[in-house]
Amino acid sequence: MRKQKNTESSVSIPSPVLKEKTTPAYVVRQSDVHGKGVFARRKLRAGTPVIEYKGERIDLGEADRRAEKRRWPINHTYFFSLADGRVIDGGRRGNDARYINHACEPNCEAMEHDDGRVFIYTLRDIARGEELSYNYALIYDGRHTPAVKRAFACRCGTPGCTGTFLAPKRKSKSAVA
Repeated sequence: MRKQKNTESSVSIPSPVLKEKTTPAYVVRQSDVHGKGVFARRKLRAGTPVIEYKGERIDLGEADRRAEKRRWPINHTYFFSLADGRVIDGGRRGNDARYINHACEPNCEAMEHDDGRVFIYTLRDIARGEELSYNYALIYDGRHTPAVKRAFACRCGTPGCTGTFLAPKRKSKSAVA
């Protein structure tokens, strides 16, 4: 079994240059949503690139092997799917972006650039101290059984919460016909 974070959109603009030596625009601390979270250290304007999602780039087969070897619960990996079929493993050589939690009505989005780098951008102005979030839209190839849905239960608390951070299953052409 595997899960993957899915990028919200793909853009044809160069990756931003984040100033590594300045104080980050965020801080990591305990979250009321889940485990650790990433919070705005200062007010952030809409469209701001906050952080790059970093980690080792691996193929899907290796991601499956790592998930099996680590014996993580199926709902807990730091894998991020890329358009070319590879995966960023934020659990290896990753950074604080892996701690950004899911929300059904997020204040950020993940964008993959042409060079394969993924950045988290703000969707709206974010107040100092507000938790950053994006919609994981997780791809889970197995059946969405009640047990799987419980494992991927969402606790974001937004008004439009769907109750899960799984992407909806795509209907096959035969099911639509």
